[in-house]
Amino acid sequence: MSNENKVSIIVPVYKVEKYLPRCIESLIGQTYQNIEIILINDGSPDSCGEIIEFYADRENRIIPIHKENGGVSDARNTGMALVSGEYTFFVDGDDWIDTTLIEVLVNQLEKDKADVVQTAYYYAYQDCLQYDDRFGSQDDSPVALDNHQLMRELVLNQVVKSFVWGKLYKTNFIKGIHFQKDIIFEDVLWSYLALQRVEKYVITHAPLYYYYQHSESLIASYSLKHLDFLHVLKQRHEYVKQNYVHLVEESYKEILKASLLHYQLLLKNRRKDPNGIYRKEIKEYIQMNEFYIQGAVQEDKELRRGLTLFQIHPYVYILYLVMKKSIRMIGLHPKPKGLKRIVNIQEHKETNDGLEKMATEMFRKIVKR
Repeated sequence: MSNENKVSIIVPVYKVEKYLPRCIESLIGQTYQNIEIILINDGSPDSCGEIIEFYADRENRIIPIHKENGGVSDARNTGMALVSGEYTFFVDGDDWIDTTLIEVLVNQLEKDKADVVQTAYYYAYQDCLQYDDRFGSQDDSPVALDNHQLMRELVLNQVVKSFVWGKLYKTNFIKGIHFQKDIIFEDVLWSYLALQRVEKYVITHAPLYYYYQHSESLIASYSLKHLDFLHVLKQRHEYVKQNYVHLVEESYKEILKASLLHYQLLLKNRRKDPNGIYRKEIKEYIQMNEFYIQGAVQEDKELRRGLTLFQIHPYVYILYLVMKKSIRMIGLHPKPKGLKRIVNIQEHKETNDGLEKMATEMFRKIVKR
């Protein structure tokens, strides 16, 4: 134990009383013992504060923090200020992790002398798990990336996602890098700023993180705050232009993909953009940067077609998407490869059921107090 480097686990908590006990149980049950668990109650109006104190009374590795609501970025910044471990790991309050995760990542990081190690993850739904096997299988050996490879993958957002969670960081690489407040998708810019200093980044493929998926669809839950994603992509693009000129075209492509998606979502949620102001902003950005975007999509046939149709008229592009979806539904065009669906896998079901049972019992005790 004394020779083990300490791992600080930061958990921002807000309105997750149904899921928080499961999350905490998965953390205190880690096979790697030298950890501190920083639970930041971000002014949650439900029972999260009581749940945190309940566990803190029974587990001396938990550091309970209660603060006024300031958003997830502010909560993470608060947690970062308290970190004392050599390594740092982030978990969201409604997610949970495999009991071996910290041990596996620490061993991998120290074996490979890496700065950051990434675990694979499951999209965890109520009735199934999904695993993204488009870029590698669970049995693949770990892959090491140098800085140039890492930054390219980060811009592409495929193998390396911009999520802050699911990665074990050497603390000295991320100390002093603050999350931008009052936005969502704060991970995107933070990840770029933090990872640009990394010399060796290792990707592992065994899914040990469970990323909980809530039932509402993006269309149903869409709000104008989701446009923050476009804003942070554009912010990141300015950094890319200054520091990674060879990635500028890839960055333009990612902005275009996000722009086309958000235009669709704004159309489906017209009441949130009744005067079309935000749709107009998207169109104007594409028009202003048309020369550069056209160059960026030259080798991408599908994206080039989408851009051309959108420039004719956004409704022409939307009609094309509807027709393409219809053709796939009747089997005339192959569906793109999606996520691997895992249903009723006994090992996962038993683990989750065990955590759920403990979490439910703890929650009942807390409510009765």
